This record gives sequence, structure tokens and C-alpha cells, in this order.
Amino acid sequence: METDTKQLLNRKLVGKEIKKPIKVLQFGEGNFLRAFVDYAFYRLNKELDFNAGVAIVQPLEGGMVDMIEKQDGLYTLFLNGIKNGEPAQDIYLIDDIVKTVNPYKDFQDYLDIAKVDTLEFVISNTTEAGIEFIDSDTPEMKPPKSYPAKLAVFLLERYKYFKGDNSKGLTIIPCELINYNADTLKKVLLQYADFWNIETGFVNWLNEACSFHNTLVDRIVPGYPRNEIEQYNSKIDYQDNILVTAEPFFLWVIEGDEKLKAKLPFGKIDLDVKIVKDMQPYRSRKVRILNGAHTAMVPMSIMFGNETVRETLENNFTKDFVTNVIFDEINPVLELNEEEKKHFADAVLDRFRNPFIRHLLSDIALNSISKFKVRVLPTMLEYVKINHKLPQNITFSLACLIRFYGKEWNGKQLPVKDSQDVTDFFADVWKSNDTDVVVNKVLSHVEFWGEDLTKIEGLNSAVTKAIIAVDSKGIEEGYKIL
Repeated sequence: METDTKQLLNRKLVGKEIKKPIKVLQFGEGNFLRAFVDYAFYRLNKELDFNAGVAIVQPLEGGMVDMIEKQDGLYTLFLNGIKNGEPAQDIYLIDDIVKTVNPYKDFQDYLDIAKVDTLEFVISNTTEAGIEFIDSDTPEMKPPKSYPAKLAVFLLERYKYFKGDNSKGLTIIPCELINYNADTLKKVLLQYADFWNIETGFVNWLNEACSFHNTLVDRIVPGYPRNEIEQYNSKIDYQDNILVTAEPFFLWVIEGDEKLKAKLPFGKIDLDVKIVKDMQPYRSRKVRILNGAHTAMVPMSIMFGNETVRETLENNFTKDFVTNVIFDEINPVLELNEEEKKHFADAVLDRFRNPFIRHLLSDIALNSISKFKVRVLPTMLEYVKINHKLPQNITFSLACLIRFYGKEWNGKQLPVKDSQDVTDFFADVWKSNDTDVVVNKVLSHVEFWGEDLTKIEGLNSAVTKAIIAVDSKGIEEGYKIL
């Protein structure tokens, strides 16, 4: 059956017209949350009759809730991987999204969810840059710009509607990939409460009735399979414009106690959700190795000519680069068991090579500056501290990152995707024809890195040399002459 003759996926078509009550408010409608969090609640619903519906809030003005709404919140998830040494694919029709909200079009619709009695959880993934305090945000804005400000207004509405009832507090579980993400979110919420002079009763309710849980998430989600869409369409008998692909690997680590385990009974199903007192060991391993390798490879590999993570691991030069980043520079500075580090790193490389995962490097490139700060820079700083020299591969990665945000490459525009202030900064500094000036301005830009990187001995000259080398020789030859 041809795609254009199929009926668009909807609840009546597949016999899922009864919607579950809203139990989860989710900020973010992208591929990752739909293939990770919504899949997790789908499993709870299916296996334990958890009866949790998800209301999705579009966190940015440009988004895709309209596409989700057109399909009644339904979409197909394809999990592609290897089982018992053989290729395997599992297909799920995810049905737990019961409402979508665009607060930029209907702010009252957003606030009305705060009055829903069955609501228990708040989930978010607004990228590393999402949890921030913006002093121009006010409680009168519809909506405020930042995610924490939107959430503060929402929580205030709930507090007022239920007259400060502590039983109506919410369990807040952010999935942004920053350390202590829930602690940071709570801090910014309290900052807004103070900045806006919100009554003390609300602050007390926030502290006493609501719980905040730091998390770690791990699943590779390539998302919509643009290049293989006909192949995927042939496996479903309806049209799905928002289907999503992911690997089978799943790990969700949440800091919490026995009370949270009772609220979220993942321990009763076969899904790797760990509710633990301290998630830091898991975070260090995952963020530094898996995400760090991703972020370190992206600009270099795109400029080399690769399109996907798998292609990066199939080319000898780029494969050796990624392997050396992990085993020579990341692992040696991680304070974890050596065998555990090696086992996880080997597993990461196997996941990168998954033949079913077409993980576009251009997709991972989103917000690469803030990602480098969180995922790679700590490794560089610790490596320098321990070894009193620069890590060659990560330094080269930083050089490629700066060049990536610069002028066109080999006559083509590079897939830079970042906030306007970041792209504007680079557009301005790259007006200079002096690479040394460019590098100095970027490395000294404390807003990017949290510190002045020109103070690291030799980094300025090494990065400048690397950029000049790749511009004149290309990526592989430029790397070799360093």
C-alpha cells in the first residue's frame, strides 16, 4: 500500500479512542522524550495498568505539537538493534499522549492543566540551555520565555487553585543533561519566586509539597528516519508523520527514596529505571564517555565528510579519533573502576555502530557550545591538571568546534544550530581574517565556558594552529601535522 493512500494515524482508526487521565505534564515534544519518557510510561500503563496520560507542552514558539495533535497524540516507535547476535526490530504504537498545548497560542489552556486533580508528575527536556533565569521574564507574560519561568507560573496557578493543599504538590523530574538538573531547576524557581515577590506560602508549598529529583537519561534516539522512510512506512498500515526510531538500550537513573519508588513502580517491570540515593557515578560515566564522545566527534566528523555516527566509526581516521578520545583522554581521568569504564566504553562504541541507527551528526550538533561545556570541557580541564599538558584529540575537537561555527566549509554551509546570541557572536568574531584573534575572543568568552580558557597554558596557540591546519590541509591532514 502506498504511503499517500494510507489514512493518517488517529485514535478512531486504531481503536484507542478512550484517553487516560492526565498524570504527567511534559515540557518538550521532541524525538527523545517521545522515545524515552513517553515509552517508559507506555510500558507502565501496559504492564501495570498505571493509567497515566501525558499532556505535552511546546516549550518554544517553533515546535511540533500541531503535528502530534493531528495524530491524536499517537505515533509509532521503532526500536532497532541486535538480539542474540541477530538484527531485531520491535514496533510500538505509543498512546499515552492525551493532550497537547501550545502556550504561545493559548496560554489559558496551559494554565488550566494546573487545575487537573490527577496531575502528579512534571517531566522536561529543554536541552542543557533550557534551565536558566531570565530577568526580563515576568509572571504577567503569556508565556514567559524561559522554561523555569513557565513552570513557576504554572505551579503558582496550581498552588492558588488548590489553596495551598500540600497533597496537590507535584513530583518534578527534569531530564536535561546538566548535573544536578532538578536542584538547579528548583533554585531557579525559587529565584523567580523571590524576584517576582510571590507570597511566602507559595515558597513553602514549593519546598514542602513538591519534590525534585535529579536524573540521568541514556538512549540513542536518531528520531525520524528521513532517508529510510519508505522502508518504515511499509511496516505500518497507516500514515505516521512523526514516527520515531531509537536503540533498544534504555537507562533512566532517578535520585529518590522509597516514596518515589512507590509512586513510580518501575521496579515491577523489565525496564532499566534505577531509583537511587546518588546518581553521580552513573552520570559521570555516561556524560563523559557517551555524550562526550558524541560532542567531540560532531564538528570534526561533519567537516571530514561523514553524515552519521556509524559512518564515523566505519572510517579508519575518524574511528581512531573517537576511540582515542575515549580511551586515551576521557577514561584515564574518570574516577571509576577500570573494568567498569572499559566495559561501558566498549558498549558505547557498539551502540555507535548499530547498523539500524542512522544517527545524523547534524542532529547532534544542536547547541554544541553548551554541550561542549558540560560534556567535554571538564575532561579537558582534569586531563590538563593531571598530565600538565593538553589532550591532543579534545584540543583538536575544540578547534573544529570553533571552525564549525565559522565561515562556510568547502563551499557549503555547515549545519550550525544554536541560540541566536551564540550564532550572532560567532558571526561577529569570524568577520576577522585573523584566526588568532578569533580564537582568543572565543576562548575568553566566559559566557560560553564558565571561565576564561585562554588561561590554560598553550591552548590558544594549539587551537589556532589546528584551525589554520584544517583550513589549509583539510581535517585528516590538518590533524596529522599537529
